[in-house]
Amino acid sequence: MEKKLEEATFGAGCFWCVEAVFQQIEGVEHVKPGYSGGHIKNPAYREVCSGNTGHAEVIRVVFDPSEVAYEKLLEVFFQTHDPTTLNRQGADQGTQYRSVIFYHSEEQKSKAEAAKMAADQSGIFDNPVVTEISPLENFYDAESDHKDYYLNHGNQPYCQAVIRPKMDKFRAKFADIIK
Repeated sequence: MEKKLEEATFGAGCFWCVEAVFQQIEGVEHVKPGYSGGHIKNPAYREVCSGNTGHAEVIRVVFDPSEVAYEKLLEVFFQTHDPTTLNRQGADQGTQYRSVIFYHSEEQKSKAEAAKMAADQSGIFDNPVVTEISPLENFYDAESDHKDYYLNHGNQPYCQAVIRPKMDKFRAKFADIIK
């Protein structure tokens, strides 16, 4: 019997960090870094980093909903970045680092809106959640050197200083869904 896979698209700062987290989730078939939400076709990393394309660094998650629910992916999304900072995650600043959920269906839209409201009302955050929720209109693959970045470059200083602590926090909180 063939699996019925679904897709989700999230932006939560640097896509290297977000990719590393979502690759660890049971039921996630694969994760692809890319760019969405902008007005330039086939943007390059350098263009997106300029902040002038309107694109956000995102990941496209292909998952098996019989193994991991979209709601669980939303929970991971909201708890592994700061959804209260507008156009910023840590030292990364600009619209390309915004907190955003690009939904693939009306069902995903309503679940994302409910998850955002729950996160906002949870008391976890000191400030209001500013995550954008928008329809997926485009997705452009990032250059190949961005794929599996943490897996391939885990010893680099950025990975050790930024991604590794995020991964440690994720593993501690979500041990029940890690591959």
